[in-house]
Amino acid sequence: MNRTLYEFNGGVHPDEHKQVSTARPIALAPLPKQLVIPLSQHIGQAAKAIVSVGDRVLKGQRIGQAEGYVSVSVHAPTSGTVTAIAAHAVAHPSGLSDLCVSIVPDGADQWVEHAPLDYRNMESSHLRNLLRDMGIAGLGGAVFPSFIKLNPGAAQKVPTLILNGGECEPWISCDDMLMRERAVGILQGAAVMRFMLNSDDVLVGIEDNKPEAIAALRVAAAECGFPVEVIAVPTVYPGGGAKQLIKVLTGKEVPSGGRSTDIGVATFNVGTAYALHRAVNHGEPLISRIVTVTGNVHRPQNFEVLIGTPVAELVRLAGSVKDDTSGYVMGGPMMGITLASDDVPVVKATNCILAQSPSLFPPAPPAMPCIRCTRCAQACPADLQPQELYWFARAKNFGKTQEYNLFDCIECGCCSYVCPSHIPLVQYYRYAKSEIWAKEKDKKAADQARERHEFRQLRIEREKQERAAKLAQRASAKPTEVASGSPEDAAAAAKKATIQAAIERAKAKKDSITPKNVTDLPPEKLQEIAGIEARRAKIREIAQQPVDE
Repeated sequence: MNRTLYEFNGGVHPDEHKQVSTARPIALAPLPKQLVIPLSQHIGQAAKAIVSVGDRVLKGQRIGQAEGYVSVSVHAPTSGTVTAIAAHAVAHPSGLSDLCVSIVPDGADQWVEHAPLDYRNMESSHLRNLLRDMGIAGLGGAVFPSFIKLNPGAAQKVPTLILNGGECEPWISCDDMLMRERAVGILQGAAVMRFMLNSDDVLVGIEDNKPEAIAALRVAAAECGFPVEVIAVPTVYPGGGAKQLIKVLTGKEVPSGGRSTDIGVATFNVGTAYALHRAVNHGEPLISRIVTVTGNVHRPQNFEVLIGTPVAELVRLAGSVKDDTSGYVMGGPMMGITLASDDVPVVKATNCILAQSPSLFPPAPPAMPCIRCTRCAQACPADLQPQELYWFARAKNFGKTQEYNLFDCIECGCCSYVCPSHIPLVQYYRYAKSEIWAKEKDKKAADQARERHEFRQLRIEREKQERAAKLAQRASAKPTEVASGSPEDAAAAAKKATIQAAIERAKAKKDSITPKNVTDLPPEKLQEIAGIEARRAKIREIAQQPVDE
């Protein structure tokens, strides 16, 4: 039957430029001379290095262990020797470096021992922990740890599972080629997701500008053994956004500040489904992905690339860049990250390397004042007021930006795309978000410090009160006669009697000593004693005389 499709507000139709990289099949990238694997490749806390410089590692061996709850592990993409664990340039808007593990391949490409997972006869929590250890994270851009999204929660059920094959951003075609060539593996991964989430409906949403991918998924769906509905959706940017695709396919809207599971829907990228299939059915951790290399290169193409491959080596596989290349973007032109150099490595979030040139991407004209045309509001797929957010962010009134639902912004760039004043609106929103996050982090640290100080003050006050109570108890205790009846009083009385008896025995012994007969002493001693007695008598006589007032 034909499913009713819905529309979301806004959206734009930029030139696609996808066909330039879909003329050739996916190629397997060769081993590079060196792999640089960042320990932070996902949302959440970075993995902790568990190897040392000089160690020989095997393909698929864990080299970074997940730290904290929102985290996944990192693995060696091939066998070789660890040559460094140090800061290295990574793909980040700041251009700063991050901790990475460098490996020189030995050419053997020797796998660590691995085996499929019997997920149907395994505790759900144990299976999720294994997926965490295998580094499975979302490959659609957010790179959110998949084991968390695969937890159905207290309801033990997420009725609708959606595979996102929209891939709406211009130039990028990695998901399109993956669906064309590996549709069966994608649905095998969906079978695992369906089992873990206990889903009733499995929907695959693909934009209608990808007819080959739609056909391949429909053929695979007919043979996968469980009901799957492959749906062609209208091509409009950002129709591949998770919230927008949910609205188009189901008519439901994810609440502001909420998650899709709040409305009974879970969404995963088709690349994530394929990675899950490799992990569960082959025991392989996430060590490679499909990457589109396009733009100002001689032979645009998609490659299956090992995580950690430097961008420079990947670009050379596409025939190198043309002479007028001005830089690189990781991702697409709407939401991608401008790279500081081509030395940065491919990570799990790398779906595209886009070589830029002045002819393909002319520099933006200087920004002019906002004219309040409201075109940005008309194009916003999240139903926000971009012009108001811009004014508040520019004025550093971050409280107001939150009142206007700043964090519902998906940073798709539609507002900047249609702005006649060429204002880089998304950059203002990113700035406001980063400032709010920084203030919340500072506030959390201050709250923790205040709590520690208050706890210390309470502890000191309690100790003072305890000491005062002990002193008061001692002061109130009088040496009275012991009352009979209490065992403690009887023990005290017995101790007192023992002491008194000892004193009496000492006195009696002293009295029983008979002094020597003074007549037996020599004359000189007798004379000395007589002198002493005379002086004592004199002292007693003086002491008895009355004292003049």
